[in-house]
Amino acid sequence: MASYHFLLLVLVVAARIYETEAANKLSTNFYSCNCPKLLPIVKKGVKKAIGNEARIGASLLRLHFHDCFVNGCDASILLDDTRNFVGEKTAAANNNSARGFNVIKDIKANVEKECPGVVSCADILALAAQYSVVYLGGPSWEVGLGRRDSTTASRSDANNSIPGPFLSLTALIKNFANQGLSVKDLVALSGAHTIGLASCRTFAGHIYNDSSIDASYAKFLQSKCPRSGNDIHEPLDYQTPIHFDNLYYKNLLNKKALLHSDQELFNGSSTDNLVKKYATDTAAFFKDFAQGMVKLSSIKPLTGSKGQIRINCEKVN
Repeated sequence: MASYHFLLLVLVVAARIYETEAANKLSTNFYSCNCPKLLPIVKKGVKKAIGNEARIGASLLRLHFHDCFVNGCDASILLDDTRNFVGEKTAAANNNSARGFNVIKDIKANVEKECPGVVSCADILALAAQYSVVYLGGPSWEVGLGRRDSTTASRSDANNSIPGPFLSLTALIKNFANQGLSVKDLVALSGAHTIGLASCRTFAGHIYNDSSIDASYAKFLQSKCPRSGNDIHEPLDYQTPIHFDNLYYKNLLNKKALLHSDQELFNGSSTDNLVKKYATDTAAFFKDFAQGMVKLSSIKPLTGSKGQIRINCEKVN
């Protein structure tokens, strides 16, 4: 009888452990019962936003990236400052640079109408990033869902965690490794710079001070961007800035990267072969980018009873 009760206890404990682990894992069908129209709502919102301004697709992808690199994918980037903390919107990488907040706000409002208090802002960010890439011609990937939203944010953590445009390859590799991302992930995910723009202030040093840049390309950029920097923006991929393709890597081969950190990936180093591979094989790039996004989107999510489901993405409930 004692052994029977012991076995029963073991089974109960095992079941609870399984339930806990299941609750802490992201799932593609997490909202299939309690918000079945979520995916079409987000997809429609992203399509409308990109239709109004094609550049916003890159901005939505960047929002998700910058969110996940600061204490995990928890929508902390969306929080406004409070008496208790200074948020991430004014961090160096985001201040007057991060965009797409209103798009996420509008999508969240439509989701709330359909299923109030159910879907996290963090999951909406993850889905919006995927739909943006797909809509602009890039690969798709399985988006695990079930994240919850943080109740705090940190500008200092954002300043320390988000990789900047001036980093060396060694610093970039370390930065990505801190998030559990490999060198292959670094090179593949950097391909996100096949879409979007960058401010003159982020590339002035590269075009005036670096030798690892095509002279004619540098001269062209210098005609628009003074050494002291200004507010003009130039495409990260000057040929097809609103189409997700592999021209970013071809530009690296020709020393025509807009940012110093991008050209570091092809500058006589350990990542040169990956750049060459992606420059000649779009399918390989798309595959590795998709795999990298799955890993990125899974960085330290809040699940189960952690965090909350924010009703308004800009503030804690």
